[in-house]
Amino acid sequence: MRNVLAVMLLGLALTGATVTSFEQDTAQPAPKEKARAVTAAERLVILRRASVWNPTDIPAMDVAKGPFADGFAPEQEVVCDYAPVKYGGNTPKFGCEVVAEDPLKVRYGADNGELYAGVAATRLLWMLGFGADGLYPVRVICRKCPREMGAQAVSVAGGLRFDFAAVERTFPGRKIASAVDNGGWAWPELDAVDPTTGGAPLEHRDALELLAVLLQHTDTKAEQQRLVCAAAGPERDGLLACANPFMLIHDLGKTFGRANKFNRGSSGSVNLDLWSTTPIWKDKARCVGNLAKSFTGTLGNPVISEAGRAFLANLLDQITDAQLHDVFAIARFDRKPNGAPIDAWVTAFKQKRLEIGSARCP
Repeated sequence: MRNVLAVMLLGLALTGATVTSFEQDTAQPAPKEKARAVTAAERLVILRRASVWNPTDIPAMDVAKGPFADGFAPEQEVVCDYAPVKYGGNTPKFGCEVVAEDPLKVRYGADNGELYAGVAATRLLWMLGFGADGLYPVRVICRKCPREMGAQAVSVAGGLRFDFAAVERTFPGRKIASAVDNGGWAWPELDAVDPTTGGAPLEHRDALELLAVLLQHTDTKAEQQRLVCAAAGPERDGLLACANPFMLIHDLGKTFGRANKFNRGSSGSVNLDLWSTTPIWKDKARCVGNLAKSFTGTLGNPVISEAGRAFLANLLDQITDAQLHDVFAIARFDRKPNGAPIDAWVTAFKQKRLEIGSARCP
C-alpha cells in the first residue's frame, strides 16, 4: 500500500506543478524572500526524506517558557497596533504590529476553545519532539483596534485589552509549497516517507498518528499541516539540498475534545466530558486508533504498529506530573467558561497514557 501511494504521488508530481518557498526566522523578523519555484517531483524527493520527530530531554523541558526564542511569557502584556490582515479559519483572530509591517497573528476570545487547546497541544508536541507552531497565552492591548471588537475586550487608555489571547510564532524553516497544497500535507503522505533515503522510520510516523488520536485532533485537512526545510543547504543548491526536511502540524485548535464530522468546536475543543470518555482504541486487539474522520479531514482511525505504540508510550512516560499540570494551567483550561479543574485534566491525560502503555499491537 505504501509503495502504491508513493507511485501515485510521483505520478502527480510529474505533471509539472511548481513549488514555492519563503524563509522565516524565529529570532528576529526576517525580510520575506522572493518565491523560488521547484517542480512537484522535487517536492516529492524532499518529502520522502522528511523527519517528523527530533529527540528532546523531556523531563528538562520548561513548559512555561515554551519552544522558541522569540516567544512570550505566560500572561505577558503585549502592546501593538492593529493591522488589517485577513486570516483563514472560522475563529476570531487579528493582526497586530509590535514591529512595523510584521504583524503578530493574535487569537482571542474567552469562549474561543481553540485558544486554550492550541496552547496546550503545541506545548505537548514540542516537549515530545514533534513539530508545531508555537502558541503563547498573553494579554494584548491593541491600539487602533476597531470598536466592534470591543465585545471581547476591555476598553483601556490607548486601546482595547484582550485578557484571553494567544500569539502565534512560526516553526522555523523554509516552507515547501505547491500551487495546489500551499505547503500543506495530507496524513496519507506519511506513507510516502522512505527511511532508506533518510526519512522518518515507521515508529516515528505511527507515534505521531497515535498522538493525534490521544489529542482527538479532528481538523486534519492538508492545510493544517506544513512541510518545511528546517535546515537548508547553500543557497545555490536550492531546496533539494535541504539537510532536514520536516513535516509538522500547523493548527491544533480542535483538540482535547472528541473528533467529529463537522469539526464543531463545542465538542472538538477543550471538552473534558467528551475527551475523558473517548477511548484511545477503536479496536484494541488490532491497534486501530479511535479517531473519527471529519468531513474535511485526512486522518481517521489509523492502524498503529507496535513499534509506533511503544515509541510514543516511552515518550509519554517521561512527562512529569509538574509538567502535565503546567501544560493545562498555562493554557488556562480551568479559566475557560464552564471549564474543569486542572487536576481533572491531568487525571484524564494519565488514563489515556495508561491505555497506550498497557496495549500490545500485532
